[in-house]
Amino acid sequence: MITHLHHYMERQVALRPDAPALSDTAGINWCWAELDVAARDLEQVISEAGVCRGDRVMVIAENCATAVAIIHATSRLGAAVIPINARQTATEIDRVIAHARPAVIIAMTQVSADATSHAKRLGAVAISGSFGCVEMLICESNPQVDEDVAAILYTTGTTGDPKGVMLTHSNLLYAGQQSAQLRGMTCDDRIYGVLPMTHVFGLASIMSAAAFAGACIRFEPRFSAANLFHALQDGITLFSGVPQMHAHLMQYVREKGMDRLPQNALRYVSSGAAPLDPVWKRKAENFYGVALQNGYGMTETTAGTCITSNQIGDSDTSVGWPLPGVEIKIDETVQGGGDGSGEVLTRGPHVMKGYFNNPQETDRVLDADGWLHTGDLGQIDAEGRLHILGRSKELIIRGGFNVYPPEVEQALNEHPQVIQSAVIGRKIDNDEEVLAFCQIHPASALGPEDLGQFIADKLARYKIPSKIFLAAELPAAPTGKILKHKLLEMVLPD
Repeated sequence: MITHLHHYMERQVALRPDAPALSDTAGINWCWAELDVAARDLEQVISEAGVCRGDRVMVIAENCATAVAIIHATSRLGAAVIPINARQTATEIDRVIAHARPAVIIAMTQVSADATSHAKRLGAVAISGSFGCVEMLICESNPQVDEDVAAILYTTGTTGDPKGVMLTHSNLLYAGQQSAQLRGMTCDDRIYGVLPMTHVFGLASIMSAAAFAGACIRFEPRFSAANLFHALQDGITLFSGVPQMHAHLMQYVREKGMDRLPQNALRYVSSGAAPLDPVWKRKAENFYGVALQNGYGMTETTAGTCITSNQIGDSDTSVGWPLPGVEIKIDETVQGGGDGSGEVLTRGPHVMKGYFNNPQETDRVLDADGWLHTGDLGQIDAEGRLHILGRSKELIIRGGFNVYPPEVEQALNEHPQVIQSAVIGRKIDNDEEVLAFCQIHPASALGPEDLGQFIADKLARYKIPSKIFLAAELPAAPTGKILKHKLLEMVLPD
């Protein structure tokens, strides 16, 4: 009976022990049987370190095979894993440690220089075995969590106390199965694993899905357009990324003198974490030669809530229909425009258990009927597809009119010299102004005035940015998602 996350792996061990399971930049190439051995050895190591049911195991990592083995080892013990991206600062990591109170901390030093620095700073000790070489620190764990909690993911970009999203084994098993089935994954697939497993998409929609289907993951600790390009020439069949990754790959190929991806085995491409605009979607599909799928989810919904299954050339830019068993509805009382828009609410087997050691915040977003209040603004069309308009906190109210950043970003992204853009609001007097930040091609002579003229007939006057800032790069999270809260740091005082 499959009740815990590691059971997907154990099923593959029984069915195809010698089939390829994982590879990474540390040189690991494990079949399912070898992954099982590594997980069992790590289970013994962390058990001897005193980890018990309900404890937490923190993993400071970048993508690698050993991190997967630790996740399965933790599942076997009935403990909860806390994956933390090694690129976070010491201050950020220490705040999570203080809140999460893990029993042990394990650093993936064989693939991450940042993890090595954190391990040294914390006083961790090197251990090695069939799983490779890592460094571990034994701590004092308290309090314990329920045994049905498989992982606690701490959300980024927040202020105040850290928020640890508790995902159950059922959450992750459901997400893995649905992700695999909706993508048509099989044991013949080769997945490019660059989305961090320390974030929910990489953990649920990549790692858990691959284990369900028996597919092999090729892990990459950090995104590189060059590495992705070469991987796509070397048998990768599925690639899921954020729009920024697709944009950088297309720019890399353009600089090599090509307008589309050369011959490859790719059969499925998806984009998440940001709305699609029609022009960019067409460009991406022409580039890849396959349909670009979209979806919607968040950490609190184990990544998946809705997903598309479009054919190439389909003009649909929604995030698709709800997953099986998932419900969605719109609360028009929250910043609705009288047009069916409002806050997106969802409930079902994908919704988190709650926030670790934070019942007040849990009660704020999870109501008595099980509806999760996402904080995202959306609409449901006549076909039942969800359209995301933006974050409720990102909504800009200018002169009494609602300005949705994705709409302005879409207009800016239509310019051929713009790689990607991000739009935010800034308070001025009793109003808000619209600020746009655009990453442009390195050799471009494009100026802010040129972009302003380009979008002048595409948007209502109140949606036109007050200022447009051009940059070679925009601040991004390890997933590649633009960190909008850091954009104001780029703005110089007037």
